[in-house]
Amino acid sequence: MADQIAIISIPVSFQGGAKNFYVQKLGFKVVRDDPMGGDRRWVELRPRGGGPSITLVTWFDKMPAGSQQGLVLTVDDIDARRAEIAAAGVAISEVQGEPPGRFATLSDPDGNGWVLQQAT
Repeated sequence: MADQIAIISIPVSFQGGAKNFYVQKLGFKVVRDDPMGGDRRWVELRPRGGGPSITLVTWFDKMPAGSQQGLVLTVDDIDARRAEIAAAGVAISEVQGEPPGRFATLSDPDGNGWVLQQAT
């Protein structure tokens, strides 16, 4: 089996609120939501199209909430997906076009930056 990225840590301030954003606004699916002790949980989510999952973390000192930037979420139809995300109440940029494709940007409530991209 080849090496592959399985989980990407997303630093957030409040796991419950971040989970609601990713599930209700972006359509991610819950993989796991398990207690870890204290007020921490293992919250693992996956984009609806599959691929690596994300985990919402609060415990890395060198990863303050909102410090993750440039995560790319690829889509088949950027215009439709952007409209869907905007209709869910998420601030998202207009679609722009540059090689290697068309893209729009958005942030989660903590300021973690995402790029919605449709490759050409």
